[in-house]
Amino acid sequence: MQECRLQHTPESSLSARERHSDYIIYVDESGDHSLTSIDPDYPVFVLSFCIFRKAEYAQVVTPVIRQIKFATFGHDMVVLHEADIRRKKGAFSRLSKEPREAFLNALSEIIDAAVFQLVAVVIDKRKLRDRYNNPAHPYHLALGFGLECIFRLLKGAEQADALTYIVCEARGAKEDADLALEFRRIRDGANYFNRSLPFDLIIADKKTNSEGLQMADLTARPIGLTGLRPDQANRAAEVLEGKFYRDKAGNKLGLGLKVFP
Repeated sequence: MQECRLQHTPESSLSARERHSDYIIYVDESGDHSLTSIDPDYPVFVLSFCIFRKAEYAQVVTPVIRQIKFATFGHDMVVLHEADIRRKKGAFSRLSKEPREAFLNALSEIIDAAVFQLVAVVIDKRKLRDRYNNPAHPYHLALGFGLECIFRLLKGAEQADALTYIVCEARGAKEDADLALEFRRIRDGANYFNRSLPFDLIIADKKTNSEGLQMADLTARPIGLTGLRPDQANRAAEVLEGKFYRDKAGNKLGLGLKVFP
C-alpha cells in the first residue's frame, strides 16, 4: 500500500510503469459487508469508483465544491457525507428548508456538470449468501470487479502503462489491513487479465476533506437505491446516469455498472 505522503519525482525520470497517469480515482461504499445480518430495506453493498482526469479535478471540480461550501456554510471545512445530508446531521441540521433546497439543487448541478466517469459494483448480499457455500467478502469482490473495469477504461484511454492511484476512505485498522492485502492480491495478478495492473492504493483518514471522496460518497447510495427500487423517483440517480463508463454502443452493464450475482 502506498503511503499518503508521497515524494515528488520529476516525470522525466520515471520509468514507464512509474509514470503517473492522467487519472485519479476515488472510491466509497454504501451499505455494509455483513452477510449474517442483512438489512431487508437495503440488502446490497455498493462500491462506487469516480474516475477523474486530474486536470479537470484540480481546475474545475474541487474549486466549485469549495465555492458551494463557502456560499452555504461560510467555510469549506464541512465534509459532504450523503448520510449526514439525508439525516440532517452536523452542519446540515442548521439549514432551514429553503437554504437546504438551494444547496441540494446546486450540488446536483455541480455533479451533473462535473466531467468524470463512474464505475459502480452492486453486490446483492442475499443472492450472494444463498448461491455460494463460502461466499467472498462483498467489499473484496466489488473491489476486484471494479479494478478490472477501470483497467479496461484506462487501457482505452492509453493509460494502461502509467501508475494510477486508487483512493479509498479508511474504515478501521483491521479492515484497512485486509483491504490493502486484497488490493495487492488483485493488482499483482489475481484478476481477469492474469497480469499485474498499474494501480496503487491510498487509504485516506475518514476526516480527510477530499472533494473526490465526497463525490464518491454522494454517488454510492443513489446507485444502490436505483437497483432496489427502479421505479422510484431518484433525482441523484438521474444525474449520474450519464456518467457511467460505457462501450461504443452505449451499454453500461458489465462496464460502468456491474451487478453480482
